[in-house]
Amino acid sequence: MPHPDPFPAPVHVVQLTDAHLFADPAGTLLGLNTRDSLRHVVAQVRREQPRIDLLLCTGDLSQDGSVASYEAFRGLTAELAVPTRWLPGNHDEARVMAQLAPDLVEAVTDVGAWRVVMLNTAVPGATHGFLEADQLAALDQALASAGERHCLVCCHHQPVDIGCAWIAPIGLRNADELLQRLRSYPQVKGLLWGHIHQPWDEQQGGLRLLATPSTCIQFAAGSEDFKVSEEHPGYRWMRLHGDGRLETGVERAIDFEVKLDFDSPGY
Repeated sequence: MPHPDPFPAPVHVVQLTDAHLFADPAGTLLGLNTRDSLRHVVAQVRREQPRIDLLLCTGDLSQDGSVASYEAFRGLTAELAVPTRWLPGNHDEARVMAQLAPDLVEAVTDVGAWRVVMLNTAVPGATHGFLEADQLAALDQALASAGERHCLVCCHHQPVDIGCAWIAPIGLRNADELLQRLRSYPQVKGLLWGHIHQPWDEQQGGLRLLATPSTCIQFAAGSEDFKVSEEHPGYRWMRLHGDGRLETGVERAIDFEVKLDFDSPGY
């Protein structure tokens, strides 16, 4: 007889990523007000996700790294009133994030039958990502000490080729080191990231690879050169089951009017 699951209830997770907020509430990317689009996505989450156990915010929360932008992000997401974790992206200032919200940047979170590990792939002054030795060591420690918990690992930069030539050089430069580690721990069921402003869902053996639309502008899938699409901003929901199954989907804020100004300064 199988051992009864000590954590039968699934863990309900929501991911928000790449909000690109400015200190100025009127700040825009390609004419799109990023605070307004985040506000619409959060409202959509509130309507569609009556239960959230953990909110994961996977980088580029800010466009300018300002205290005001992080305060705005925290304020706009606070109405969800759920446990939240942040990690930095290439536009973020990790030091500012840690000083402003030390409770939100914890690297390891245990919830239900799962352990969630947040990794910092940001390289100061650069667009690409890299996992420094201390991050890899922290990951090893978190996974080795997870016991019987299933694991979800999160970062900002993409670790695989997504078929967009222009974005490949600004992905995670030592992705092989990360993926080799994750494959050596069968309890790791998922790797979740942002940065690419589009959805991605790929199964590699026992590892689910997932990325999520931005809460502001979207990048066009399969593009050789930088190109945006007029798809709606969105978020990802996840159900992390006690038996290790990972159920997920992407929802978009279809009530938000996407009107881009291609003559405005670029991304």
